[in-house]
Amino acid sequence: MTSIDVRNLTKEYAGRPPKRAVDGLTFSVEPGRVTGFLGPNGAGKSTTMRLVLGLDRPTSGTATVGGRPYTALDEPLRTVGALLDAQAAHGSRTARNHLRALAASHRIPDRRVDEVLAGTGLAGAARRRVRTFSLGMRQRLGIAAALLGDPAVLLLDEPANGLDPEGIVWIRELLRGLAAEGRTVLVSSHLMNETALFADHLVVLGRGRLLADVPMREFIDAHSHARVRVRTGDPVRLRATLLAKGWAVGDAPDEAGRWVVEGASAEEIGAVTAREGIPVFELADERASLEQAYLALTSEEAEHSAAASRPRSSALEV
Repeated sequence: MTSIDVRNLTKEYAGRPPKRAVDGLTFSVEPGRVTGFLGPNGAGKSTTMRLVLGLDRPTSGTATVGGRPYTALDEPLRTVGALLDAQAAHGSRTARNHLRALAASHRIPDRRVDEVLAGTGLAGAARRRVRTFSLGMRQRLGIAAALLGDPAVLLLDEPANGLDPEGIVWIRELLRGLAAEGRTVLVSSHLMNETALFADHLVVLGRGRLLADVPMREFIDAHSHARVRVRTGDPVRLRATLLAKGWAVGDAPDEAGRWVVEGASAEEIGAVTAREGIPVFELADERASLEQAYLALTSEEAEHSAAASRPRSSALEV
């Protein structure tokens, strides 16, 4: 197995008082699916990734890949590919030479360098110096480095940062494809709408603690309130019927002419309208988006949050 296993992981940094960045974390990242790693700034996501990769030492607990610490892997690049910092490549090297240096350290043939350059869209820029790259190109180079050893495990921190729309679609398809091949994929991101399109499972942190470790659909359902939108040719009769059945219905339809019914499912509303002979043109359950569910869970966990702004008073106001 090539799962990432975190057990009772804690990391404290010296200070008065000490700063606990990771607080007793326990979770596993399984192969064959993309796991989204979410949390506000300061939640401990990057620290956890660094602990998994042996870049920091835990205060207590363990983090292993395939049952072994990263530092015990013989050729780690062939087991784990990681992108934590797109700026890590030496600016004076060409993209190809940067990857060739990494390949040589793990006895990876040069042909693999050319394969990952082509696969990440950088073949045409292979002989350019890294310092001339845009942020998006540096991200692609970092992903190429992560893929270099054809690893079974991928850890990527904000891989879509700096990518253009085409690049965002590309990274989404890449992540899904890697998981479909049976690899273990852990992706940290602040882009909720994008995460909803590529992740199968979620691990959510807040102030260093585990808040959720659940499948994507289950997470959204847990933070959704049952609600239905329905559009009809007989709005007055529809509203009266639904109110008589005890459902909460808005005072007026939305801008598209749909009534919002609280605490109901589309199946229930459909059964009632069919029985009463009320014509229905549109009927759909409304669920929370990943962003809404995430904010509902983490609203009290953000380390830095802005106060709601108040409109500035007019100079003529008395």
